[in-house]
Amino acid sequence: MIARLVGVLAEKSPPHVLVDVNGVGYEVQVPMSTFYNLPELGAKVTLLTQFIVREDAQQLFGFLTAVERESFRELIKISGVGARTALSVLSGLSTQELAQAVASQEAARLVKVPGIGKKTAERLLLELKGKLAPDLATPGAAVANDTQGDILQALVALGYSDKEALAALKSLPPDVSVSDGIKQALKALAR
Repeated sequence: MIARLVGVLAEKSPPHVLVDVNGVGYEVQVPMSTFYNLPELGAKVTLLTQFIVREDAQQLFGFLTAVERESFRELIKISGVGARTALSVLSGLSTQELAQAVASQEAARLVKVPGIGKKTAERLLLELKGKLAPDLATPGAAVANDTQGDILQALVALGYSDKEALAALKSLPPDVSVSDGIKQALKALAR
């Protein structure tokens, strides 16, 4: 599974981007919330990814933050909501707006997203209730640097969810090394 790409941003054409990782170009579909925050062409970029294999396609979806990726994963778990619809929801609403809409059960906010009707919006609200944490859907929840990204990936590889790993990251000092950060995060998660 491809969980993260670190490379040079070679092309941008909404909703697709091309990331050159040591000579291999990965075509990645991103929500508009990620697309608007990408660096200029030729700059280094880090994307957290979700690889989806279907009978007729293999698709790679990319996100700048772990919260966006976790929201995407929760959306595609819902019956009748595919990757394209999930991408549309995350393009139309920020993760914070989505979490607030679910918490307050506001179907009207979801209906404004192209491709989401009233019945789908109501199903999303029902299925996502309690699964999106509004406190994690804040701008500070983004992975701040490569060290934190490496720690996050290690925790996810050890079986922790993105939410648990992000919560553990918040308790770490900003200048911690990867190995010390993993040790401290594991201690925090063991409590």
